[in-house]
Amino acid sequence: MSNAERVCKFLDEAKTYYLATAEGDQPRVRPFGTALVYEGKLYIQTGKVKNVSKQLAENPKAEICAFCGGKWVRIAGELINDDRREPKAAMLDKMPMLKGMYSADDDNTQVLYFKNAVATFYSFSEAPESLSL
Repeated sequence: MSNAERVCKFLDEAKTYYLATAEGDQPRVRPFGTALVYEGKLYIQTGKVKNVSKQLAENPKAEICAFCGGKWVRIAGELINDDRREPKAAMLDKMPMLKGMYSADDDNTQVLYFKNAVATFYSFSEAPESLSL
């Protein structure tokens, strides 16, 4: 299992993770649930009309945090937009409940992948473990 697959599996098991972005000097955090490994990269999905999309366009540095089963992961890196139809379709195939709001062919669906990212797993009983993505 690749590092990206391992991190995605954890995010899937957690079901909800929290994505932090910056708006000027103000941190912004919100819950997300989309995660996909496509072409070896960890992707998330949002809508281009949302503030999170505008924030990432201004400053692609972001961090995710998720907690599950007494462990948590923090993923820090840059989120890069990928406007190709194929990763959008793959995300929507994995997350069919989004198909009522998004389409691989609309002008709103946005998928982004982590670049220059490090995922660190933590727990109260083990040493942290960092993985490059």
